[in-house]
Amino acid sequence: MAINLSETAAREVKNIIQQQELDNEKVRLRVGVKGGGCSGFSYLLDLTEQFQDEDEVFEQHEIKVVCDPKSYLYLNGTTIDFKDEVMGRGFVFSNPNATSTCGCGSSFNA
Repeated sequence: MAINLSETAAREVKNIIQQQELDNEKVRLRVGVKGGGCSGFSYLLDLTEQFQDEDEVFEQHEIKVVCDPKSYLYLNGTTIDFKDEVMGRGFVFSNPNATSTCGCGSSFNA
């Protein structure tokens, strides 16, 4: 399995890279989790040029995605999408490892 990035999410990441005038060849989307949030873990997304040898690395829709090994335990199989709707816009995580999620969708319990 892997961490999956939808075409819509990849398009939004490319827009952000362009708006921030980052080097498309060097920048990577770091995906991770940290303790906290209303359900136990919070999702992290960051654009970075740094990665570690032990990171899991994927490329989808011309976006390089990296994830540290500890976060990958919780995120393996997760799909990241981007929604732009009347009630708000942002990245949405569909995580098969989550046993519960908060109402806002930005944290989960595993």
